[in-house]
Amino acid sequence: MKHKLITKQPEVGQFIRELRLLCELTQEQFAAFVGVTYPTVNRWENGHSKPSPMAFKLIEHKLLELGTRGKELLTKYSVS
Repeated sequence: MKHKLITKQPEVGQFIRELRLLCELTQEQFAAFVGVTYPTVNRWENGHSKPSPMAFKLIEHKLLELGTRGKELLTKYSVS
């Protein structure tokens, strides 16, 4: 079954933070991975904005790299 990531705040912010912490990355490091700036990740986590479709694709890629832990997080924050 294909999952679709949630796109509403505050769930997006919680999801980004949980993924970043699962990867043991700082906001700066996560920003570099996704190709955005630190303030952008900060705004995502604080519910002031959400990732672009391209950023969501990179985030999904990161989830897949995490294996089981990523799949569990994806299931937690996805809608069918």
